[in-house]
Amino acid sequence: MFLILLMFIFSNPTSMTLFDFNSETDIKQWSVVNDGVMGGLSKGTLIMNENGHALFSGKVLLENNGGFSSVRHRLPKTDVSTHQKIVLRVKGDGKIYQFRVKTNSADFYSYTYSFKTMGKWETIEIPFSEMVPSFRGRRVNLPNYPGEILEEIAFLIGNGKQEVFALEIDKIEVQ
Repeated sequence: MFLILLMFIFSNPTSMTLFDFNSETDIKQWSVVNDGVMGGLSKGTLIMNENGHALFSGKVLLENNGGFSSVRHRLPKTDVSTHQKIVLRVKGDGKIYQFRVKTNSADFYSYTYSFKTMGKWETIEIPFSEMVPSFRGRRVNLPNYPGEILEEIAFLIGNGKQEVFALEIDKIEVQ
């Protein structure tokens, strides 16, 4: 019995914080990418709010083939192979967002997972195995996220409609 308990303790990885937003966080490491890269007119921003959380907010517009806003952060190559999921602590506005990762920032595709927010603080758990590879909203013919390396993390909103959005972000971890 002792051996089984010992195996569980050492095989159950602890969480690793990828990003913790607080009153002393420097968000200059994050960049906003709106659909203007494709001619669109959507506007998103990322600021630190008075509560010490990141606030990703703005307006998605559909004119000129627009329809999305995103914010991303490039990490040093991070080994996540001893973990199984990403855990977000966020407060949304009832809208659907995507969390996205890249194993290599130069890849044309991202591994994505969509989640609906409920207007209150919540913990979103994203199993690596459920993150699907996609490019410009279409699935790419590759396996789901292998859960080995992370080099970029991002949030995106693009629900195919014009809308104002606001997503507060507290913490991003892997477990």
